[in-house]
Amino acid sequence: MFTACAVGFIWITINYKQGPLNEGEPCVCLFKRITKIPCPSCGSTRSVVSLLKGDIIGAVMWNPLGIILLTLLVLTPIWIFGDLLGKKSTLFIFYNKSEHFFRRKWVATSAILIVLLNWIWNIYKGV
Repeated sequence: MFTACAVGFIWITINYKQGPLNEGEPCVCLFKRITKIPCPSCGSTRSVVSLLKGDIIGAVMWNPLGIILLTLLVLTPIWIFGDLLGKKSTLFIFYNKSEHFFRRKWVATSAILIVLLNWIWNIYKGV
């Protein structure tokens, strides 16, 4: 999990310095490259970069899931270090409880519906 956060921070740093992709530049999303349709997470990087620049409305317009992504990118390493220092496993326990929570039919259905609505939103705005 720590490695995933580190890669995420590197990716965000590169994109923060580079700026948003312009029309005609190669897309990194494999799904979009193959289908020409944006995936549910397309625009997440630009959303996080917008948040880091203080543009909340721009972040939501790029992809509302970017808010969740940035929250996880910030909190997860702090949580990991806290667990290491305290010799605890609260993140692992939380992860297991979250996985159990999302196995409930109504929660899983709601989460899938949110992702589908976000996907429709991405397709509609042509991310």
